Amino acid sequence: MPSSLSSSPKLLKGALVKLGEGMLGPIPDIIVFQYNPEKLSRSFISPPSGSGGGRETGAATTTEPFDPVESFSLTLELDAADALEFPESHPVAAVSGVADRIAALEMLVYPKSDSVLGQVLSPLGLGGAPVPRNTVPVALFVWGPGRILPVRITSLSVEEESYSPTLFPIRAKVTVGLTVLKLESFPSNSSQRTLSEDIAVFSYKYTKGLKEALAIANLANSAESILAMLPF
Repeated sequence: MPSSLSSSPKLLKGALVKLGEGMLGPIPDIIVFQYNPEKLSRSFISPPSGSGGGRETGAATTTEPFDPVESFSLTLELDAADALEFPESHPVAAVSGVADRIAALEMLVYPKSDSVLGQVLSPLGLGGAPVPRNTVPVALFVWGPGRILPVRITSLSVEEESYSPTLFPIRAKVTVGLTVLKLESFPSNSSQRTLSEDIAVFSYKYTKGLKEALAIANLANSAESILAMLPF
């Protein structure tokens, strides 16, 4: 008798979640990856020690008061072809292709400000509180349960590959550069942090704690390697 259970594991999709008040107030702005990238590049750069950028005289060369700066680079593929086959079920894609998803990513690069749409919706109680300019949005980079980090979008490159009759892109590749925001990026006193900042701090500590746990788990592999090296 055939089983109704599938042997294929459920695939989790990555996402970028914009923290803070959006144009529609409490509605979170979540950009779910249509397809998970096949490749993800990571880098770590240790910041210079000391407030002056150099190491203090007589200090050990291993002195490092801050966590290294971690960054990611990934390419997202966007395609509206499947949605365009059923335009009645996907009215946004039928009109704008993938332009809405590209625009959502682009808004993570712009400094926060009162949007035109937000000003229209504000009298209805949906616009959210005004936010000061000159600060870019903080987003959560969600890559499965093992990696949830507060990030800033530091680079964005869009390659549009196909267009609708009205010249909206219906297929594109977006290369995104992310820099992880460390604890120093947020107020150290919890009473001075907003809810979004609390979420960012918790996410950073959670992911770092999980990384430390995995490093400890690697001790089992180290023990096996040592035993394999012994002559008996």
